Amino acid sequence: MKIKEYISGDLFLWALVLALAIFSFLPVYSASSNLAYLNGGEGDTAKYIIKHFVHLVLGLSIAYAVHKIPYNWFKGLSVMLLPFVILMLIYTALQGTTMDGANASRWIRIPVIGVGFQTSTLASVVLMTYVAKYLSGIKDKVVTFKQSLWPLWFPVGFTLIWILPSNFSTTALIFLMVLILCFIGGYPWKYLLAIIGAGIIGLGLFVLTAKAFPGLLPNRVDTWASRIASFAGDGDSDSIYQVEKAKTAIANGYPFGVGPGKSSTKHFLPQSSSDFIYAIIIEEFGLMGGLVVLAVYLFFLFRVVVIANKAETIFGSLLVIGVGLPIVIQALMNMGVAVNLFPVTGQTLPLISSGGTSIWMTCMAVGIVLSVSSKRQTLRKQEAELNEEELNPLDVLSEAL
Repeated sequence: MKIKEYISGDLFLWALVLALAIFSFLPVYSASSNLAYLNGGEGDTAKYIIKHFVHLVLGLSIAYAVHKIPYNWFKGLSVMLLPFVILMLIYTALQGTTMDGANASRWIRIPVIGVGFQTSTLASVVLMTYVAKYLSGIKDKVVTFKQSLWPLWFPVGFTLIWILPSNFSTTALIFLMVLILCFIGGYPWKYLLAIIGAGIIGLGLFVLTAKAFPGLLPNRVDTWASRIASFAGDGDSDSIYQVEKAKTAIANGYPFGVGPGKSSTKHFLPQSSSDFIYAIIIEEFGLMGGLVVLAVYLFFLFRVVVIANKAETIFGSLLVIGVGLPIVIQALMNMGVAVNLFPVTGQTLPLISSGGTSIWMTCMAVGIVLSVSSKRQTLRKQEAELNEEELNPLDVLSEAL
């Protein structure tokens, strides 16, 4: 029975997602051994790989369900969900969860099932969909900066305000993606410069306020400064430790690695199954393995661009870029941190790192992209069927003769 009877959309993109998901079991199973020791499991990683398997199954189920939804529905869904998401962000930020005096309020616990959920990841997908919806609505209109403040920049700014204190890297990633999407969508670049300036000023005021009144709102400003200092080689020993261990893992990899499951650095590298999993991949699979993983994400980017280019509506194109491109940028950020090209950000490697929320929201974004490509395939099939119905049998006979 043909697989196309069950799934639709870009099959190449489906294959890339499945390839990343299947491959992820090897590094996650290996890298989670340090978690097993720390949590008193005597090195038993079985429960971690089972948990990762459940997360992936749920994630792929989300992708399958979402890709069956007509993508035009996401216009209305983004408008309805955005206020709800903002309320979730406010609740998350006001929990008051701290770690060493810093704001650690990134997760909420879902009632009944008791599963942790990182609200900023859902906010990213919903907000990018909302921005794509707004930009598609003004595509051939002349809109002044004042006219766009309330419907566009107020929701963007108000959403980012509640993410910033606990998660600067996610805030920066979302803000960057909004700017890119606005530029692609034809929003006047001079207005974008004003927004960039306002963003820099707002960030500066937040940092100054946090430094002047440290007890006013728990934040991670000191953590940001420490990570930047570590990247410059001038941080404290604790902040430099994980970067040095990641370098050690990469140095041990050589061209073809030490072999699956044979990493020695995984026992000492914090977050080896999530934030620094790429370093473990290079150690176990070598430089060649790391390049293959990079190539898969670049192929993913290629398919996103192709699908966006072939979408039959402006909204479809912007939607694909808005939710698809962040996956690749996040992957590049994660890999860049592992090889010390960027300061530590805390961003996971999409579809490979362990972590339920990241996998689920990545799969939701993939489902949206596949929904757009699925619509195009449906239209092409309908056109082909219509052409067959209109074909005159006498014309076929005459051509044959």
